[in-house]
Amino acid sequence: MHIIFIIILIIILLGLIYLPNIWLTRTLNKYELPNDKFPGTGGQFATHLLTRLHIEDVTVEQTDKGDHYDPVSRCVRLSPKYHNEKSLTAIVVAAHEVGHAIQHKSKYGLFKLRTVLAIAANITEKTGVFILMLMPIITMISRSPTLGLITTLSAIAFMAIGLTVHLITLPVEWDASFNRALPILQAGEYLDEEDYPAANKILKAAAFTYVAGALTSILNFSRWMAVLRR
Repeated sequence: MHIIFIIILIIILLGLIYLPNIWLTRTLNKYELPNDKFPGTGGQFATHLLTRLHIEDVTVEQTDKGDHYDPVSRCVRLSPKYHNEKSLTAIVVAAHEVGHAIQHKSKYGLFKLRTVLAIAANITEKTGVFILMLMPIITMISRSPTLGLITTLSAIAFMAIGLTVHLITLPVEWDASFNRALPILQAGEYLDEEDYPAANKILKAAAFTYVAGALTSILNFSRWMAVLRR
């Protein structure tokens, strides 16, 4: 019975991690067929929105590293199929990424916090794991339980920064979709009325892009906490 429970728990956790990405991909692919009713590509639409909103210091580029807004270089980056094509998905994803540029310009608190933490998280999360791996050696050499405890707490603090970034990302993405992008699409009447149900699905998918990453981070953090309790 105990083994069955563990298997079920593993299946549930794997589902939580991988199903959001499967749903995201299916949703975006469903509405990315080229459609000439849109006057411009996703890249052109992003440029138009930035000009209309007087965000002159942000550029638009094509990228192979996934759709995102880079607050450091102040650039909206879109994958080739959204940057160069005319489709509902291209238009809505472009609006979502411009939503992040709006957050940046308006100094949205959670966006500012995520940006600062994200810069540090790439280093600190790996550093935390490395310190935890070294902890038994440090404790053995120093023969000091106090130093071992300090090392452990430091590692946990480093790893917690990465976890915090993932948790903050979820409301930031939701805000970019439904408090920034959707009102712009509606106010500018860029979409036909029958397109909005699909646009809502795309915006929801875009907002949940990082759910899998957040769940994976939480799972890894919990695993290390379980190891430390032994």
